[in-house]
Parts: sequence; structure tokens; C-alpha cells
Amino acid sequence: MGSLDIPSAVLNLRDFDINFDTGFLPRQTPLLRLPSKWEAWELILESAIHDRIKLGETSGLSEEEREKSESWRNHVRALPVLPTAELKESEVFLRRAHHVLTYILHFYVHSILPHDPISIPPSLTLPLLRVSAELLLPPTMSYSDDVLHNWKPKTPHFESGGEVPTIDNLRCQTSFTGSADEDGFYLSTVRVELRGGAVLELMQAILNDASTNDKLALQRITDSLTKMAVIIKELRALLLGVREECNPEYFFREIRPWLVGTEPAEDSATRPWVFEGLDQDPNLQAPAELSGSSAAQSTLIQGLDTFLGVDTYTLGEPKESPHHVNVSPFAQRMRLYMPRRHREFLAQLVSNPFSLRELVANAKDACLQEAYNGAVLALKEFRDAHMIIVTLYIIGPGRRAAREAAEAGLTREGPVKGSAGGDLARLLKDFRDRTTGAVFPEKKL
Repeated sequence: MGSLDIPSAVLNLRDFDINFDTGFLPRQTPLLRLPSKWEAWELILESAIHDRIKLGETSGLSEEEREKSESWRNHVRALPVLPTAELKESEVFLRRAHHVLTYILHFYVHSILPHDPISIPPSLTLPLLRVSAELLLPPTMSYSDDVLHNWKPKTPHFESGGEVPTIDNLRCQTSFTGSADEDGFYLSTVRVELRGGAVLELMQAILNDASTNDKLALQRITDSLTKMAVIIKELRALLLGVREECNPEYFFREIRPWLVGTEPAEDSATRPWVFEGLDQDPNLQAPAELSGSSAAQSTLIQGLDTFLGVDTYTLGEPKESPHHVNVSPFAQRMRLYMPRRHREFLAQLVSNPFSLRELVANAKDACLQEAYNGAVLALKEFRDAHMIIVTLYIIGPGRRAAREAAEAGLTREGPVKGSAGGDLARLLKDFRDRTTGAVFPEKKL
């Protein structure tokens, strides 16, 4: 293999809160509790979990359960508006506050009866919007809240932060149902993110090798891509592992409803979330983004798409120039829910002059092309696995629920959507087709 004139690819992934041991997960255990000044938030969240607050849409909800939910919401309304200025001094405090407040928000909103208006009190509105503004995140639950910062080690002495988490030593911090199924659902994705650190390390190695541009650079890039394909296949296995830990029907009926956000206000079929107290702070405004948590908010998967050039190609043909990644509108919107440093990583990856796909195209090297295709096909298999999970956990149960509703004289219109909105079947097929389209045909060599 000879050397090529490769554009500079200098990019240090560690500058973007990325650790090769844990990927996009924090390397140390996420904060387990806020300082005493904000204890009231921690206690109100503990109360919702302990009292097993029920979904407002629960069939056959008893009067006692309704009263319990209403009593809990009254306690939320009675909370003082706690100050957030000191939280700004610590990113760790801010992240914990967003985690706690968004869980309280979703407990509050989704425990309201289906036809009652949704009005969120100032005691929750003001601190949540202020914390979210500091983090540059929407004031609703995101993948960062229920996955990236929702774990702790099983072994207590690891909680000091001195040990790197491992796939077999994880448990959840917070859940709506307190069930093993909910823990299993979150942790299957936490494990994917944790193992994804090795993919990011290989990505960094490829970027470094592309910058050195010595005679052996292409060989090392080929080797890294070969290893990357193996690890992506491991990610697929970890993702499919959720089937052993979480019952699909239980997820759809008991867990998923807690996670969903709300559609845009112009959708007349959706009850708006009214945030009270905005007039008390002229710096705040009604939020425009309130989608729920979604795996589409994973920076790991979008990062792989960008790095491999998947979003640039559909069925083998470039949508625009090789350096312009044509991100779908839905995927672009999901980036708003990623931690800010992770969004910056994607932006830097897009603007980087180095294009892996262009390198493979210009090298005319059979081994390099085979390794690249192997990584892309492994990502396509990961997409297939995601479709299996979505069909099993959302589309299938959603269709059964629609049939039950029809038999009861009710109607449910439109396609089954994900917790963050969007026609799931169409979106996933589009992502898979883009991935398949990035594979180089053998005839191009």
C-alpha cells in the first residue's frame, strides 16, 4: 500500500466528553443525589416511585389510585421554587437536576387523567426551564436522562467513581415502574453505549492515521475498520439482549407511556403541556421542543453514520457532495436532545475535511474497501436488529392495542410512533436503506 494525499483529519475526541473506556457515558458514576438545598426534589421523586404512581390512562384505575396521584401532584404544586443559580457552578449538579426534574415532569404529566388539561406548576416549570437553558437541552426527558446518566454499579464501593463500569456490573438509578423489565430495557442500551467506547477509540485511531499519511497508514486504517466491524456486531448482540430482560407487552403498556413527550402545539389531537409561571421570569419562554426520550438521540449511532458516510448515500448514489452529510430532518432534530459537547462532536465530525468514504474510493485498494464494506454492513445489521426490537416492542403491541381499541368502539389513527414521535417503520427503513446504499459495489475496483 502506498500513501495518499489525505486532507488533515486532526480531531481529538476526548475534547467532547468522550472517554474510550465508557464512550458517551460519563466515566464516573453519575451523581446519585443533589446536595441538601435541593433535597425537596429528590424526596418528591422518591415519593412517586415509592407510592407506585400510576399512569392516568391505566384501564380500571381505582378511586384510591386516582386520589394518590392527585395528592402527589398537589405536593409538587406546593413545592417552593428552589433557586438554581448555584447549580450552574457544576455540570454534574446540572445533569442530576435535569434527570430528577424531568422524571418528576413525566410522572406529573402522565399521571393526569386522559381528558384533563395538563398544567405544570411554577415549582416545576421555573427550575426545569432554567436548568435546561444552562445545559442547552429541551425541558423534557431525553436519552441522556434515562440512559446516559441513569446507571450506577451494582457493587457499592464502585460508586466512589474510582472504577470504570463494566457491562456486567450495572444497575439503574431511577425508573417509573420499579420493575426489572424497565431496568433491563434501559440497561441494554447502557451496555451498547459502554461497549461503544471501543468503536470511538478505533475512530480516533483512523483519524490519527489519516493525519500521519505514512506508507503504513492505509494498512492500519484497514485493520481498524476490520476491528470496528467486529465490535459493531457485538453492539448488535447487546441490543438484542433486551429480549431476555424486558417483556414487550409490559414495555408497551406500562413503561413506554411514561417516556413520551408531546407533539407540536398545532397538532389539535394532542393536549398541550402548559408551563405555568413563565411570567415570573422574562428570560424564559414556552418550550418548542418536548419530544420524549429516543434511541435516535444516541450520539454513538449518529456518529457512526457520519464517520462512515452513511447519511451521504442512498442506494449507492451520493445525495450531495461527499463532504456534506445529508442528515434526515428527524435525526437532525434528535441532536437537540444530545448533551451539548456531544452535539459539538457531531458538528466537528461533519466539518472535518477528512472523508473516510472518499479515502476508500480514491485508494482503489481491495482490502481497504472490503474492510470499509464490512463495517458498513455490520452497521446495517445493527439497524436490522433495531427494527426487530421496534417491531417486537412497539409496532406489534401497538397494532394489538389498536385492534383492542377498535373492538371497544374506539379508534386509533395513523402509524405507530416512537416515544419521540415519527413514523417508526418508515424512519427505520430509511436509515437501513441509507446504510445499505453506502456499500461499495465490487465493480468499482
